[in-house]
Amino acid sequence: MKAKHQRLVLLAVALVVLIGAALLAAWALRNQASYFYVPSDIVARPPEPDRAVRLGGMVEKGSLKTAADGVTVDFVVQDGKARVPVTFRGIVPSLFVEGSGVVAEGRLGANGTFVADNLLAKHDENYVPREMQDMTKEQAKQVVAETQ
Repeated sequence: MKAKHQRLVLLAVALVVLIGAALLAAWALRNQASYFYVPSDIVARPPEPDRAVRLGGMVEKGSLKTAADGVTVDFVVQDGKARVPVTFRGIVPSLFVEGSGVVAEGRLGANGTFVADNLLAKHDENYVPREMQDMTKEQAKQVVAETQ
């Protein structure tokens, strides 16, 4: 076989191996993907009950209720078009408050309540750590420069 044909065969084999590896990886990860929904998506097209999804939106003001056990929190996530009740059992992030953004990771229950396994609190672009709230801009810049 000529050298030119050997290179073509080697290239074809390498291409088949790469495509096979990509398909194998995609097949292995098919159930690990976590889809992102907003409340209006969940209301319009609810995911299957066992599917892991992320629900993102704003915590509705006046909806945050802590159960008597102190670790179960019920609240409503809304996007201005729809509302989804959420229940979470665990320690909530310190930035989690009414009116703030949240991403809840979990599953949609049969009764329409989203059961969250994890909460990710979102802050706005004007977020300032508690330690730096009383500092002037110049003092904050100095602290940042010292930590670099």
